[in-house]
Amino acid sequence: MISINPKDLTTAKLHSYLLSSVAPRPIAFASTIDAEGNPNLSPFSYFNVFSTNPPILIFSPARRVRDNTVKHTLTNAEEVKEVVINVVNYDLVHQMSLTSTEYPEDVNEFDKAGLTMLPSEEVKPFRVAESPVQLECKVNDIVYLGKEGGAGNLIICEVVKFHVAEEVLNGDGSINQEALDLVARAGGSFYSRAKKGFFQIPKPLKTMGIGVDAMPEEVRNSMILTGNNLGMLANVEALPSKEEVNSFINHISERYPDIKNTSHRKKHKLAQNYLSYGDVESAWKLLLS
Repeated sequence: MISINPKDLTTAKLHSYLLSSVAPRPIAFASTIDAEGNPNLSPFSYFNVFSTNPPILIFSPARRVRDNTVKHTLTNAEEVKEVVINVVNYDLVHQMSLTSTEYPEDVNEFDKAGLTMLPSEEVKPFRVAESPVQLECKVNDIVYLGKEGGAGNLIICEVVKFHVAEEVLNGDGSINQEALDLVARAGGSFYSRAKKGFFQIPKPLKTMGIGVDAMPEEVRNSMILTGNNLGMLANVEALPSKEEVNSFINHISERYPDIKNTSHRKKHKLAQNYLSYGDVESAWKLLLS
């Protein structure tokens, strides 16, 4: 066993050790709003419940390690002391991951991830309609833990109302954990599915994915592709060119002789199959054919 003094490590290395060791961690999918009414949505795994009476949640948008800047969520919580914490289940995990992309301040992550803004009842920030549990909160306090990159900022929230989807409830009104199907964050690109264990999701592109809002309408409104499928497709820097699409279709025409004349529905099902293997590029070429 090696022994490590945190002071001997770079902040980035220490960050990696801590996140890989203290895992899996629940995810706060935090919806906030700035003073001008612009919505923001971002996930945080420095998060947990700390009190029942009063009902207190705490999450921490840490200062960025690489350049010591702060996140929009923190500045929004300082301006408008309200937040909605949405839980993340497996059905929306790819869309959640996409919102961690550092889009400019005026970009709406709900649109980029293809998620639905649902008005809250007690606070200004929107709920994520696709989340099975949504907790409306007032920000009671913010505790600043430091001024250097990697320093946490504890946003202490009091739950004033929460909403639970009926499909995750047992007959007695309690929450069915298997139906809820929560996911949690671990180190690197690893996540954990509560009922199945670890899996991986590629990190959003640093160059920024196109987002669900930039997809062709027939893809964005597909009756076949799921939210997770859309989240994967949205995490590309650019769509393939017409030449790349034609080359791909010619290549697979031996295996699928009717591919050029097949219906959108069949193409979407085949694209979904490519996505199940993580082949986003082939899925896009098929969808654009």
